[in-house]
Order: sequence, then C-alpha cells, then structure tokens
Amino acid sequence: MKLEVLHIPDCPNLPPLLERLAAATDLPITTRVIDSDNAATEFGMAGSPTLLINGVDPFAADDGDCGVACRLYRDQDGRIVPAPSIEQLRKAITAAGQHAGEQHAAGQSAVPGEVLSAWRTRALPMDPVEKAAHQAILRTFAATGRPPTLDAVDRISNVRTSGDVLTALHDLDAIRLDRDGQIAVAYPFSATPTRHRVRIGDGQAGDGVDVYAMCAIDALGVSAMVGEDTLIESVDVTTGRRVIVTTTAGRTTWEPKTAVVFIGADAGGGPSADCCCDYLNFFADRAAAQAWTGAHPNIPGQILDQDQAEDLAIRLFGHLLATT
Repeated sequence: MKLEVLHIPDCPNLPPLLERLAAATDLPITTRVIDSDNAATEFGMAGSPTLLINGVDPFAADDGDCGVACRLYRDQDGRIVPAPSIEQLRKAITAAGQHAGEQHAAGQSAVPGEVLSAWRTRALPMDPVEKAAHQAILRTFAATGRPPTLDAVDRISNVRTSGDVLTALHDLDAIRLDRDGQIAVAYPFSATPTRHRVRIGDGQAGDGVDVYAMCAIDALGVSAMVGEDTLIESVDVTTGRRVIVTTTAGRTTWEPKTAVVFIGADAGGGPSADCCCDYLNFFADRAAAQAWTGAHPNIPGQILDQDQAEDLAIRLFGHLLATT
C-alpha cells in the first residue's frame, strides 16, 4: 500500500497530518511538494495537505478542488480541523486495504501470497554477520524448540554485540524481541505456544522436537526449511476442529482432506507478528474459511488450497538455511 502526502512549501498543516499518520499506521509515508495549480491537477492535490492512498484521495468528498490553497477537514464530530483524526486515517487505510484485497482476490492471474512473499523477502538479512546469526537462531529453534541465549548469539557474531545484531534483525522484522531484549519470534518459530504445533523428526522414536509456528504458512514451511519430516497439529478457529498436516519424504497429507488456509493482514501495517500472523490460519474446509472472512471484513486476504499454501510456504522458508 502506497501512502503519499501532497503539500505546498512550508504548509503549516503538514506536520499534524504526518504525526497522525505515524500514530495510525507503520506503513511508509512519502511526501511531494506541489508548487503550482498545474502540478496540483497532475498529481491530484485538492488543497494542502492531501493524502493519497494508492493514488486515491480518501477524503475527496469532503471538499472541492482547491489547488495550492490550504485544505481543511472535518473530524468525526463535524468540527473543522487541519488534518483528519487518527481514527479517520485508520478507517481510510483499512478501507483501502480491504478494497485492494478484494481486487486482488478477483484477479485470477495473481500469484497467491505474492504480497506476503514480498513482505518476507524485504525482511531477509543481507549483512553477513546478521545472516549468520539469523540462521544460527533458526537452527537452534529447530534443534531445541527454543531460541539461543544471548551469550550464544555473542559467540556467533563475535565482531558485533548480540544486542546490536538482534536489534538489526528486529528492525528488519526477521525476528521479534520482547521488552527484555530476548528473542520472542524468529519466523517461522515462536518462543511461546501458538495454535500451530510442529513436531520435527521421528516422534515415535523419541527424538523428535516440538516447536511452535507463528502461523499456518510458517508451520508448512518448517519441513522445507530444515529438510526433515514434520507433523503439524493446528485447529480451525471457527469450529475448533483439528487440522493435521503430515510431511514425509517431501510428500504431505492433510486431515481433513478438505482443509484450506486463509492468508490475510491488518491493512494498518506493522511487523508480521502483529498484523498478519494471527490471520494466517488453517480451516477444515472452504466454507469455514469463508464464514471467518465474512465475520472479519476488515481483514483483506485470500483462501488458498493445499497446493497453493504448500508452494507459498516453500517460497518463503525453503531457502532460509541455504549456505550460499
């Protein structure tokens, strides 16, 4: 989602709008200076400042075209204000996200999960030290079900402190830290129980490891990432019915056979753990998924069949532990 604010030079109402946008969403915001009526017409500025969400002015009905003049708004109580309220901005961003999700779902040629794929790709560490630490964190989770200690991260990133490396990974959204600076999440893994439990390895032989995944797609990605058999136990959030996915030698079986996955996100943006992981779930069948989406119209997304969900999981996680 693209947020752009058009404004005249030294607009006194620009700071209030940017402050309220920052409180309303974590999405990136760009600004563009407009200094002529021709430019205002070209870029769609109906007074300064004008917010465009994906190129559309969500408050266009509030007033007419006033070019490079100052623009005033009305809040939810009808009062004249220099910028929309935080609540109005959140509603506008959510509505735009829902519309985009509906358009995306209607496009049969769209690649399932392409938005999520782009999101997670941006979170991949490129710095060699950060990449090594990230992979070590994932391997520790897979081997023990728990994240490594800060001392262990220090030994991995010996040229930088663990705090520096972990903060960089947190800022990328490759991991999430809790308030104490401890590793709480390293996608696909969670340090605390979730509704998606994954058994890695041969549990019957007693040497399997239980881990928790952040979401349904993360759970499906564990086998491809670590190269081992897995048993996923999850639950349909609408019915409480269990959903079990077994991966053996690269082949998966689903129970029930009608199970699907819904992928969605809060349009307000933010880290994956906060705004989308809770909306990527297994459902016993498509009807259950449709019932959930009907009850949550503010969460745009897609229902994926089993092959689509598995392919997306492999795209997201299958390469994370590659050495090159």
